[in-house]
Amino acid sequence: MSERVVIDPITRIEGHLRVEVEIEGGKIKDAFSSGTMVRGIENIVRDRDPRDAWVFVGRVCGVCTSIHSLCSVRAVENALNISVPPNAEMVRNIMQAVLFMHDHTVHFYQLHALDWVDVVSALKADPKAAALMAQQLSPWAKNTEGYFTETQNKLKKFVASGQLGIFANGYWGHPAYKLTPEQNLIATVHYLDALEWQKEVVKVHAVFGGKNPHPNFLVGGMPCSIDMNEANSINSDRLSLVKQKLQQAKEFIDQVYIPDLMMIANVYKDEWTKIGGGVRNYLSYGDFPLHGYDSVDHYFLPRGVVLDRDLSKVHPIDANSSEEIQEFIYHSWYNYTQGDKAGLHPYEGETNLNYTGPKPPYKLLDVEDKYSWIKTPRWKGQPMEVGPLARMIVAYAAGKEPQKTAIDNALQQLDLPAEALFSTLGRTAARGLETQLVANWALEFFDQLMKNLENGDSRMANPIMWENENWPKQAKGVGLTEAPRGALAHFVVIENNRVKNYQMVVPTTWNASPRDENGVLSAYESSLLGTPMHNPNQPLEILRTIHSFDPCLACAVHLYDEEGKYVHQIDTF
Repeated sequence: MSERVVIDPITRIEGHLRVEVEIEGGKIKDAFSSGTMVRGIENIVRDRDPRDAWVFVGRVCGVCTSIHSLCSVRAVENALNISVPPNAEMVRNIMQAVLFMHDHTVHFYQLHALDWVDVVSALKADPKAAALMAQQLSPWAKNTEGYFTETQNKLKKFVASGQLGIFANGYWGHPAYKLTPEQNLIATVHYLDALEWQKEVVKVHAVFGGKNPHPNFLVGGMPCSIDMNEANSINSDRLSLVKQKLQQAKEFIDQVYIPDLMMIANVYKDEWTKIGGGVRNYLSYGDFPLHGYDSVDHYFLPRGVVLDRDLSKVHPIDANSSEEIQEFIYHSWYNYTQGDKAGLHPYEGETNLNYTGPKPPYKLLDVEDKYSWIKTPRWKGQPMEVGPLARMIVAYAAGKEPQKTAIDNALQQLDLPAEALFSTLGRTAARGLETQLVANWALEFFDQLMKNLENGDSRMANPIMWENENWPKQAKGVGLTEAPRGALAHFVVIENNRVKNYQMVVPTTWNASPRDENGVLSAYESSLLGTPMHNPNQPLEILRTIHSFDPCLACAVHLYDEEGKYVHQIDTF
């Protein structure tokens, strides 16, 4: 007899996600992913000036604070056939690289590490032994006995006061935790270090975009000027600050994040490289252009699709084709004018809210009917996983360097076959390897920007099509980017200088969507199948796999009732 487990909301994510699973024989037999909040910004930007759309859609998320804005300006530029100057391209690349480094590192430590790290166990560690172990892993200057002892004493004070502060409500002592006390102490100390580090790297967004979160963008380029000797421009001092922050980011990633990742992966590799693979198809739009947005062959992240885990072939993508990308609503709380079984390309997409679910509070969703606010996207009818793992797999299949060498070296270091990539731990490792690569690329983009400036090119915007009297009466375009969590596309239809239709197909739409009309599961749901569960009331195993995707449904993390009490449901039925 099966048992239904409900987790609502999944915490340590952005937004509101509910997961229901059926457990039989100690393993997950079926799973259902439900986005429990509405996203309607597509309707808000309708009838507005396309040049302003980036401001609104950037507020979709408070974590991916720039990527939606970048995707939006690319969509409008694509519709109006606008090319941006090389300097603007490099600044956009630098800002996107900073987002990747910040987001991936914060995810590993603040959102995902506690699925692998038992903080309470760290209280029993020998700080001297932990420091010696950390020093063998990397030359990070803070890996000292004194620093580890000081941090451990702070944790002990939390416990002695009856509180664990930011570490409260964990499943501490769960038998699925495998790290030694010393390893747990290393990761916990670096968790706190990452909190300090993350607030420094985002200063790069403030230099080029004026602020963080939600830095400024511009259709046709970037809204900033560079003049080495002008106090009110981005001058030599500010550029020196950017380089310093990029170098510091690389140091933290190389000496803290990657060693911790490999330490954890080595402990959990036997089990968690065999769990959580999910769908067998991977999609990447590619990104980080070097010679213009249209020169896809020169992207640092390649574009393509890998089907059925066949690493011998990469399939091309045409986002404009109505036969490739479609969104379905068979199990989603929307309606289409063509009926619920229709699949719409985003140019013809609709956002018609139609909630038919149970009235809150409720115990279980009716999973035979509609059960999510997330639509179900498909590529040529196939479910896709998107994100760091998808990007690395597409790059690996394409023979792209340096990704291929990075993956091969990691697999060799962990003594694992390539098949280990298709797993919960493979997904987590891919994110870290990508972060290390992006840290190197960020400095390359900076050097290229400086080279352009030294050669006398200070252009930051292309104003040729800025005035809307030069626009065609009708136009449409798509902006393709790679957000930290995966393939992101914005589609815009412009008519009479206004937005007629706007649709976003975001990474978590691909990954967290409900099954389609044919019962084919998307990434979250399929990744949970077969997962062994030690204790349904402490669903640590579910969190490990779901968190490995880094869910981003919106920027809110916690729910409170009308009395201010925290609401978190873990029920078994």
